[in-house]
Amino acid sequence: MKFLTSTDRYIAKLIALPLFSTLVIAAMLLVLEKMLRLFDFVAAEGGPVSVVWRMLANLIPEYLSLGIPVGLILGILLAFRKLSLSSELDVFRAVGQGYWRLLRVPFMYAIALMMVNLVLVGFVQPLSRYYYEELRFELRSGALGASIKVGEFNNLGKRMTMRIEESRDNGTKLSGMFVRAENAKGQVVSVTAKNGQFLATDDPDTIILRLSNGVLVHDAPNYEKPRILSFSSHDLPIDLPDIASFRSRGGKDLEYTIPELVRVGADPNRPITERNESRANFHFRMVEVVMMLLMPFLALALAIPPKRSTSALGVFLSIVMVVTYHKINEYGEDIGALGIVDPIIALWVPFCLFAALIMWMYYVVAHVPGGQPIGALEKAFSKFGGVFKGLLNFNRKRANVRD
Repeated sequence: MKFLTSTDRYIAKLIALPLFSTLVIAAMLLVLEKMLRLFDFVAAEGGPVSVVWRMLANLIPEYLSLGIPVGLILGILLAFRKLSLSSELDVFRAVGQGYWRLLRVPFMYAIALMMVNLVLVGFVQPLSRYYYEELRFELRSGALGASIKVGEFNNLGKRMTMRIEESRDNGTKLSGMFVRAENAKGQVVSVTAKNGQFLATDDPDTIILRLSNGVLVHDAPNYEKPRILSFSSHDLPIDLPDIASFRSRGGKDLEYTIPELVRVGADPNRPITERNESRANFHFRMVEVVMMLLMPFLALALAIPPKRSTSALGVFLSIVMVVTYHKINEYGEDIGALGIVDPIIALWVPFCLFAALIMWMYYVVAHVPGGQPIGALEKAFSKFGGVFKGLLNFNRKRANVRD
């Protein structure tokens, strides 16, 4: 006996396309929305465009973890909705394949994606979040002017001296510039400029000082007299000195892996606030992952519209319920981290209530003759749509009469 029958393979194909399409589209929308902000941030900090792609790459695990539950429920829901509207679902039930049997493949998808999501939120996402914050730090500290003392001569390495009269916006905007640099051959460059700005490069050990409206004096042992050049813009490469190293990973609970969260939450030597935050974040990740096992039941309950109806209300409700539950979990994590309510209660009680609602909806569809948990809403929306359409036609007729 084959483990996967032709029916299972058919359902698997129906689920795969909407599932992965939804996952890719959701991740792309989140990435595009963030990308615009990152371009603005990197431009403001004077960094290269390549940094944007590195920062986005470190955000992809987080966006995938958000998109996987939505992709899972929509994939299953749209597959069973197609089976229902084409009456194939009635045929399957007529030949003795109940809903529980038909959910075999959806549960395979759910378990596989749940394990993927567990790896993402438990181990990959904490590391990628840390590297993302490290890139932000490097961009900000790369604007070297924040570490240079105003009105004093600052030595940058052994062969460069700099003095600035004014520093604004955390060192990103400088004015009253004087720079003197000397190389191993005895060549000396002295520059005075009205304004200056530090720009990051792809090389982490080098930074560009972009000077504007100034004068450059270049002298060398073989020159009869110094060469003088006026410029409107001039880029001067600088070997970046050691400023400050980024903090170690774990400064925030989002950067802890699941085993680290357990260890911090159980450590009596840690402050109570840190322990509460770690416990709350641990339970938040767990309920978000375990919740995916409920998705096949919820998708099936919302996929089957009332007879002689093609309404897509179930699709809308599925997204609303998943997003609402996610927001409730975020609120539960917040109050658990503050110590107002124990994190177990704050996060697992809503999970139990959500699970009870979903199992009731599935029971009504699968075991109550003619049962339809969203039937009343379907009728209400249909009546509302009819009334709204009638009002539009009435207003259109009145406009025609006036004309």
